[in-house]
Amino acid sequence: MGSKRRTAAIVSGAVALVAVGAVAYASLGTGRADRPATAAPAAATSAPVVRTDVTQSQQVTGALSHAGDFSVTASGGRGVITRLPAIGSVVGRGHTAYEVNGDPVPLLFGERPAWRPFALGMTDGPDVRQLERNLAALGHGAGLTVDRRFSSATYWAVRRWQRARGLPVTGDVPLGQVVFLPGALRVTAHDAKPGTPVRAGAAVEHGTSATRTIEVDLDPAVSPGVRRGDRVRVTMPDGDDAAGRVTDVSRVAVTGDDQGDGAPTEQLIPITISLTRGGRGHLDQAQVRVDITSELHRDVLAVPITALLARPGGGYEVIVVDAGARRRVPVRTGLFDENEGVVEVTAQGLTEGQHVEVPAS
Repeated sequence: MGSKRRTAAIVSGAVALVAVGAVAYASLGTGRADRPATAAPAAATSAPVVRTDVTQSQQVTGALSHAGDFSVTASGGRGVITRLPAIGSVVGRGHTAYEVNGDPVPLLFGERPAWRPFALGMTDGPDVRQLERNLAALGHGAGLTVDRRFSSATYWAVRRWQRARGLPVTGDVPLGQVVFLPGALRVTAHDAKPGTPVRAGAAVEHGTSATRTIEVDLDPAVSPGVRRGDRVRVTMPDGDDAAGRVTDVSRVAVTGDDQGDGAPTEQLIPITISLTRGGRGHLDQAQVRVDITSELHRDVLAVPITALLARPGGGYEVIVVDAGARRRVPVRTGLFDENEGVVEVTAQGLTEGQHVEVPAS
Protein backbone atom coordinates (compact mmCIF):
# COMPACT_ATOMS: atom_id res chain seq x y z
CA MET A 1 0.00 0.00 0.00
CA GLY A 2 2.95 2.27 -0.64
CA SER A 3 5.85 3.39 1.50
CA LYS A 4 3.90 5.80 3.61
CA ARG A 5 1.77 4.29 6.38
CA ARG A 6 -1.49 5.97 7.19
CA THR A 7 -2.98 6.33 10.65
CA ALA A 8 -6.66 6.04 11.46
CA ALA A 9 -8.79 9.01 12.47
CA ILE A 10 -12.11 8.54 14.27
CA VAL A 11 -14.63 11.14 13.27
CA SER A 12 -16.41 13.00 16.04
CA GLY A 13 -18.94 14.91 13.97
CA ALA A 14 -21.81 13.84 16.18
CA VAL A 15 -20.48 15.93 19.04
CA ALA A 16 -20.46 19.04 16.90
CA LEU A 17 -23.98 18.37 15.66
CA VAL A 18 -25.32 17.83 19.16
CA ALA A 19 -23.69 21.10 20.18
CA VAL A 20 -25.82 22.84 17.55
CA GLY A 21 -28.88 21.36 19.15
CA ALA A 22 -27.73 22.53 22.57
CA VAL A 23 -27.54 26.10 21.35
CA ALA A 24 -31.05 25.83 20.00
CA TYR A 25 -32.21 24.50 23.35
CA ALA A 26 -30.91 27.57 25.14
CA SER A 27 -33.42 29.70 23.25
CA LEU A 28 -36.32 27.55 24.44
CA GLY A 29 -35.92 27.80 28.18
CA THR A 30 -36.09 24.88 30.62
CA GLY A 31 -38.94 22.91 32.01
CA ARG A 32 -40.35 19.50 32.72
CA ALA A 33 -40.63 16.79 30.11
CA ASP A 34 -43.66 16.79 27.78
CA ARG A 35 -44.81 20.25 28.81
CA PRO A 36 -45.89 22.59 25.97
CA ALA A 37 -42.99 24.43 24.35
CA THR A 38 -42.86 28.03 23.30
CA ALA A 39 -43.51 29.15 19.75
CA ALA A 40 -41.17 27.72 17.17
CA PRO A 41 -38.13 29.85 16.35
CA ALA A 42 -38.29 31.46 12.93
CA ALA A 43 -35.27 29.48 11.72
CA ALA A 44 -36.72 26.03 12.40
CA THR A 45 -38.36 23.29 10.39
CA SER A 46 -39.38 19.70 11.07
CA ALA A 47 -38.27 16.19 10.12
CA PRO A 48 -40.05 12.85 10.52
CA VAL A 49 -39.27 10.23 13.13
CA VAL A 50 -38.29 7.14 11.11
CA ARG A 51 -37.82 3.45 11.78
CA THR A 52 -34.59 2.31 10.15
CA ASP A 53 -31.22 0.58 10.60
CA VAL A 54 -28.63 2.71 12.38
CA THR A 55 -24.90 2.08 12.15
CA GLN A 56 -21.95 3.42 14.08
CA SER A 57 -18.79 3.87 12.04
CA GLN A 58 -15.12 4.67 12.39
CA GLN A 59 -13.62 6.78 9.64
CA VAL A 60 -10.12 5.92 8.42
CA THR A 61 -7.89 6.54 5.42
CA GLY A 62 -6.79 3.75 3.09
CA ALA A 63 -5.25 3.10 -0.32
CA LEU A 64 -6.64 1.19 -3.31
CA SER A 65 -4.78 -1.97 -4.24
CA HIS A 66 -5.30 -5.44 -5.72
CA ALA A 67 -5.30 -8.74 -3.84
CA GLY A 68 -2.76 -11.47 -4.39
CA ASP A 69 0.78 -11.77 -5.69
CA PHE A 70 1.01 -14.17 -8.64
CA SER A 71 3.95 -15.24 -10.78
CA VAL A 72 3.76 -17.03 -14.14
CA THR A 73 6.64 -19.42 -14.75
CA ALA A 74 7.35 -21.58 -17.75
CA SER A 75 6.79 -25.23 -16.84
CA GLY A 76 8.35 -26.85 -19.88
CA GLY A 77 8.41 -27.01 -23.63
CA ARG A 78 10.75 -25.64 -26.27
CA GLY A 79 10.68 -22.52 -28.35
CA VAL A 80 10.74 -18.76 -28.09
CA ILE A 81 8.35 -16.39 -26.31
CA THR A 82 6.63 -14.51 -29.12
CA ARG A 83 4.07 -12.42 -27.25
CA LEU A 84 3.23 -11.18 -23.75
CA PRO A 85 0.00 -9.55 -22.51
CA ALA A 86 0.07 -5.79 -22.00
CA ILE A 87 0.91 -4.37 -18.59
CA GLY A 88 -2.35 -3.66 -16.77
CA SER A 89 -4.39 -6.16 -18.78
CA VAL A 90 -6.40 -8.89 -17.06
CA VAL A 91 -5.97 -12.48 -18.27
CA GLY A 92 -9.04 -14.57 -17.50
CA ARG A 93 -9.70 -18.30 -17.60
CA GLY A 94 -8.86 -19.73 -21.02
CA HIS A 95 -7.20 -16.53 -22.24
CA THR A 96 -3.57 -16.32 -23.33
CA ALA A 97 -1.04 -15.95 -20.50
CA TYR A 98 1.78 -15.72 -23.04
CA GLU A 99 2.66 -17.07 -26.45
CA VAL A 100 5.39 -19.52 -27.55
CA ASN A 101 6.32 -20.03 -31.22
CA GLY A 102 3.08 -18.25 -32.14
CA ASP A 103 0.91 -20.66 -30.12
CA PRO A 104 -1.07 -19.40 -27.09
CA VAL A 105 -0.32 -20.73 -23.61
CA PRO A 106 -3.76 -20.42 -21.95
CA LEU A 107 -4.34 -19.60 -18.30
CA LEU A 108 -6.46 -22.11 -16.38
CA PHE A 109 -7.63 -21.76 -12.78
CA GLY A 110 -6.25 -23.97 -10.03
CA GLU A 111 -4.09 -23.95 -6.94
CA ARG A 112 -1.64 -26.58 -8.25
CA PRO A 113 0.94 -25.62 -10.88
CA ALA A 114 1.33 -27.85 -13.92
CA TRP A 115 4.02 -30.44 -13.13
CA ARG A 116 3.41 -33.28 -15.60
CA PRO A 117 1.79 -33.80 -19.01
CA PHE A 118 -1.86 -34.88 -19.21
CA ALA A 119 -2.61 -37.92 -21.38
CA LEU A 120 -4.45 -41.24 -21.47
CA GLY A 121 -2.77 -43.76 -19.20
CA MET A 122 -1.49 -41.22 -16.67
CA THR A 123 -2.03 -41.97 -12.97
CA ASP A 124 -5.01 -40.43 -11.22
CA GLY A 125 -4.51 -37.21 -9.30
CA PRO A 126 -5.96 -33.90 -8.14
CA ASP A 127 -4.29 -32.10 -11.05
CA VAL A 128 -6.53 -34.11 -13.40
CA ARG A 129 -9.60 -32.94 -11.53
CA GLN A 130 -8.26 -29.38 -11.79
CA LEU A 131 -7.92 -29.69 -15.59
CA GLU A 132 -11.39 -31.23 -15.96
CA ARG A 133 -12.99 -28.45 -13.92
CA ASN A 134 -11.55 -25.92 -16.36
CA LEU A 135 -12.70 -27.90 -19.41
CA ALA A 136 -16.23 -27.95 -17.99
CA ALA A 137 -16.12 -24.23 -17.07
CA LEU A 138 -15.02 -23.39 -20.62
CA GLY A 139 -17.98 -25.25 -22.10
CA HIS A 140 -16.26 -28.46 -23.20
CA GLY A 141 -17.54 -30.81 -20.50
CA ALA A 142 -20.22 -32.72 -22.43
CA GLY A 143 -20.09 -36.34 -21.19
CA LEU A 144 -17.20 -35.50 -18.84
CA THR A 145 -17.15 -36.57 -15.20
CA VAL A 146 -14.99 -34.26 -13.11
CA ASP A 147 -12.86 -36.60 -11.05
CA ARG A 148 -9.22 -37.62 -10.65
CA ARG A 149 -9.05 -39.87 -13.74
CA PHE A 150 -7.95 -38.90 -17.25
CA SER A 151 -10.54 -40.92 -19.13
CA SER A 152 -11.55 -41.15 -22.76
CA ALA A 153 -14.16 -38.46 -22.00
CA THR A 154 -11.34 -36.24 -20.76
CA TYR A 155 -9.39 -36.97 -23.95
CA TRP A 156 -12.28 -35.85 -26.18
CA ALA A 157 -12.97 -32.79 -24.01
CA VAL A 158 -9.31 -31.77 -24.40
CA ARG A 159 -9.59 -32.16 -28.20
CA ARG A 160 -12.69 -29.97 -28.32
CA TRP A 161 -10.96 -27.31 -26.20
CA GLN A 162 -7.76 -27.44 -28.30
CA ARG A 163 -9.72 -27.05 -31.53
CA ALA A 164 -11.69 -24.09 -30.16
CA ARG A 165 -8.53 -22.47 -28.80
CA GLY A 166 -6.45 -22.86 -31.94
CA LEU A 167 -3.99 -25.31 -30.39
CA PRO A 168 -2.62 -28.50 -31.95
CA VAL A 169 -5.48 -31.01 -31.61
CA THR A 170 -3.89 -34.04 -29.93
CA GLY A 171 -6.12 -34.95 -26.97
CA ASP A 172 -3.24 -34.68 -24.55
CA VAL A 173 -1.80 -31.59 -22.84
CA PRO A 174 2.01 -31.43 -22.97
CA LEU A 175 3.86 -29.86 -20.07
CA GLY A 176 4.11 -26.16 -20.86
CA GLN A 177 0.92 -25.92 -22.92
CA VAL A 178 -1.11 -24.41 -20.04
CA VAL A 179 -0.50 -22.32 -16.92
CA PHE A 180 -2.46 -22.73 -13.67
CA LEU A 181 -3.09 -19.84 -11.27
CA PRO A 182 -5.72 -19.47 -8.49
CA GLY A 183 -7.68 -16.92 -10.53
CA ALA A 184 -7.52 -14.21 -13.16
CA LEU A 185 -4.16 -12.45 -13.51
CA ARG A 186 -3.78 -8.68 -13.66
CA VAL A 187 -0.36 -8.24 -15.27
CA THR A 188 1.89 -5.70 -13.53
CA ALA A 189 5.33 -6.56 -14.95
CA HIS A 190 7.14 -8.73 -17.50
CA ASP A 191 10.02 -10.92 -16.36
CA ALA A 192 10.95 -11.99 -19.88
CA LYS A 193 10.89 -10.37 -23.30
CA PRO A 194 9.57 -11.54 -26.64
CA GLY A 195 12.37 -13.43 -28.32
CA THR A 196 13.54 -15.02 -25.07
CA PRO A 197 13.96 -18.82 -25.27
CA VAL A 198 11.58 -20.74 -23.04
CA ARG A 199 13.34 -22.19 -20.00
CA ALA A 200 11.52 -24.44 -17.53
CA GLY A 201 11.15 -22.69 -14.19
CA ALA A 202 11.97 -19.24 -15.59
CA ALA A 203 9.67 -16.36 -14.63
CA VAL A 204 7.66 -14.98 -17.55
CA GLU A 205 5.50 -12.30 -15.89
CA HIS A 206 3.91 -11.47 -12.58
CA GLY A 207 0.99 -9.54 -11.19
CA THR A 208 -2.00 -9.58 -8.88
CA SER A 209 -5.54 -10.85 -8.96
CA ALA A 210 -8.24 -8.70 -10.55
CA THR A 211 -9.95 -8.23 -7.17
CA ARG A 212 -9.87 -4.63 -5.97
CA THR A 213 -8.96 -4.20 -2.31
CA ILE A 214 -8.21 -1.40 0.10
CA GLU A 215 -5.29 -1.51 2.50
CA VAL A 216 -5.61 0.40 5.78
CA ASP A 217 -3.21 0.81 8.70
CA LEU A 218 -5.14 1.24 11.94
CA ASP A 219 -4.10 2.76 15.21
CA PRO A 220 -3.99 -0.13 17.74
CA ALA A 221 -6.42 1.83 19.89
CA VAL A 222 -9.00 1.56 17.09
CA SER A 223 -8.31 -1.94 15.75
CA PRO A 224 -9.95 -3.97 18.58
CA GLY A 225 -13.33 -2.67 17.39
CA VAL A 226 -12.77 -3.87 13.80
CA ARG A 227 -13.54 -7.47 12.86
CA ARG A 228 -13.62 -9.61 9.75
CA GLY A 229 -16.97 -9.25 8.05
CA ASP A 230 -17.55 -5.66 9.17
CA ARG A 231 -19.30 -3.69 6.45
CA VAL A 232 -17.64 -0.56 5.13
CA ARG A 233 -18.54 2.37 2.97
CA VAL A 234 -15.77 3.81 0.81
CA THR A 235 -15.57 7.30 -0.61
CA MET A 236 -13.47 7.37 -3.77
CA PRO A 237 -11.19 10.27 -4.78
CA ASP A 238 -13.90 11.58 -7.13
CA GLY A 239 -16.55 11.44 -4.38
CA ASP A 240 -18.29 8.27 -5.64
CA ASP A 241 -19.40 5.74 -3.04
CA ALA A 242 -18.41 2.07 -3.01
CA ALA A 243 -19.16 -0.76 -0.59
CA GLY A 244 -16.99 -3.48 0.89
CA ARG A 245 -16.24 -5.78 3.80
CA VAL A 246 -13.24 -6.28 6.05
CA THR A 247 -11.62 -9.53 4.91
CA ASP A 248 -8.48 -9.58 7.06
CA VAL A 249 -7.28 -7.99 10.29
CA SER A 250 -3.60 -8.68 10.89
CA ARG A 251 -2.55 -10.05 14.26
CA VAL A 252 0.90 -8.55 13.80
CA ALA A 253 1.60 -4.84 14.12
CA VAL A 254 3.86 -3.12 11.60
CA THR A 255 6.13 -0.15 12.14
CA GLY A 256 5.06 3.11 10.54
CA ASP A 257 7.39 5.53 8.80
CA ASP A 258 9.94 7.42 10.88
CA GLN A 259 8.81 11.04 10.92
CA GLY A 260 12.30 12.26 11.79
CA ASP A 261 11.19 14.32 14.81
CA GLY A 262 12.58 12.01 17.48
CA ALA A 263 9.14 10.75 18.48
CA PRO A 264 8.65 6.98 18.94
CA THR A 265 7.71 5.21 15.71
CA GLU A 266 4.03 4.26 15.47
CA GLN A 267 2.90 0.65 15.61
CA LEU A 268 0.00 0.06 13.21
CA ILE A 269 -2.40 -2.83 12.51
CA PRO A 270 -2.88 -3.60 8.78
CA ILE A 271 -6.38 -4.54 7.61
CA THR A 272 -7.62 -5.53 4.16
CA ILE A 273 -10.99 -4.60 2.70
CA SER A 274 -12.52 -6.25 -0.37
CA LEU A 275 -14.83 -4.13 -2.48
CA THR A 276 -18.27 -5.63 -3.09
CA ARG A 277 -19.65 -2.77 -5.19
CA GLY A 278 -18.06 0.06 -7.16
CA GLY A 279 -14.47 1.23 -7.06
CA ARG A 280 -13.58 0.63 -10.69
CA GLY A 281 -11.54 3.00 -12.78
CA HIS A 282 -9.30 4.34 -10.00
CA LEU A 283 -5.54 3.98 -9.91
CA ASP A 284 -3.63 1.83 -7.46
CA GLN A 285 -2.52 3.62 -4.30
CA ALA A 286 -5.21 6.28 -4.72
CA GLN A 287 -6.22 7.50 -1.27
CA VAL A 288 -9.78 6.79 -0.16
CA ARG A 289 -11.91 7.41 2.91
CA VAL A 290 -13.29 4.33 4.63
CA ASP A 291 -16.22 4.26 7.05
CA ILE A 292 -16.03 0.95 8.92
CA THR A 293 -19.31 -0.21 10.45
CA SER A 294 -18.44 -1.22 13.99
CA GLU A 295 -22.00 -1.68 15.27
CA LEU A 296 -25.45 -2.06 13.72
CA HIS A 297 -28.88 -1.72 15.32
CA ARG A 298 -31.76 -2.80 13.07
CA ASP A 299 -35.31 -1.47 12.92
CA VAL A 300 -34.99 1.27 15.54
CA LEU A 301 -36.48 4.74 15.85
CA ALA A 302 -34.21 7.54 14.67
CA VAL A 303 -34.29 11.31 14.38
CA PRO A 304 -31.84 13.80 12.87
CA ILE A 305 -28.87 14.40 15.15
CA THR A 306 -29.58 18.13 14.93
CA ALA A 307 -32.99 17.55 16.56
CA LEU A 308 -31.30 16.69 19.89
CA LEU A 309 -31.44 19.36 22.59
CA ALA A 310 -29.32 19.21 25.74
CA ARG A 311 -31.31 18.96 28.98
CA PRO A 312 -30.21 20.65 32.19
CA GLY A 313 -28.36 18.12 34.29
CA GLY A 314 -27.60 15.86 31.33
CA GLY A 315 -29.37 13.89 28.67
CA TYR A 316 -31.29 14.99 25.62
CA GLU A 317 -34.78 15.81 24.46
CA VAL A 318 -36.53 16.57 21.19
CA ILE A 319 -39.40 18.91 20.37
CA VAL A 320 -42.33 17.08 18.82
CA VAL A 321 -44.41 19.17 16.43
CA ASP A 322 -48.06 18.10 16.10
CA ALA A 323 -50.75 20.18 14.38
CA GLY A 324 -48.95 23.38 15.28
CA ALA A 325 -48.42 22.41 18.93
CA ARG A 326 -44.90 21.84 20.25
CA ARG A 327 -43.90 19.71 23.25
CA ARG A 328 -40.59 18.56 24.67
CA VAL A 329 -40.01 14.80 24.93
CA PRO A 330 -36.96 13.39 26.79
CA VAL A 331 -35.12 10.73 24.77
CA ARG A 332 -32.45 8.15 25.43
CA THR A 333 -29.89 8.03 22.63
CA GLY A 334 -28.32 4.94 21.10
CA LEU A 335 -26.02 4.79 18.07
CA PHE A 336 -25.05 7.93 16.21
CA ASP A 337 -25.00 7.36 12.43
CA GLU A 338 -22.82 10.19 11.20
CA ASN A 339 -23.06 9.13 7.56
CA GLU A 340 -26.84 9.46 7.52
CA GLY A 341 -26.96 12.26 10.10
CA VAL A 342 -29.39 10.41 12.39
CA VAL A 343 -29.34 9.07 15.94
CA GLU A 344 -31.15 6.12 17.48
CA VAL A 345 -33.64 7.23 20.15
CA THR A 346 -36.12 5.65 22.55
CA ALA A 347 -38.79 7.57 24.43
CA GLN A 348 -42.30 7.26 25.77
CA GLY A 349 -44.77 8.93 23.46
CA LEU A 350 -42.42 9.01 20.47
CA THR A 351 -43.56 6.99 17.45
CA GLU A 352 -42.70 6.55 13.81
CA GLY A 353 -44.26 9.21 11.58
CA GLN A 354 -44.28 12.00 14.14
CA HIS A 355 -42.28 15.12 13.35
CA VAL A 356 -39.53 16.71 15.41
CA GLU A 357 -38.17 20.20 15.18
CA VAL A 358 -34.76 20.74 13.59
CA PRO A 359 -32.84 23.92 12.76
CA ALA A 360 -33.58 25.17 9.26
CA SER A 361 -30.76 24.50 6.81
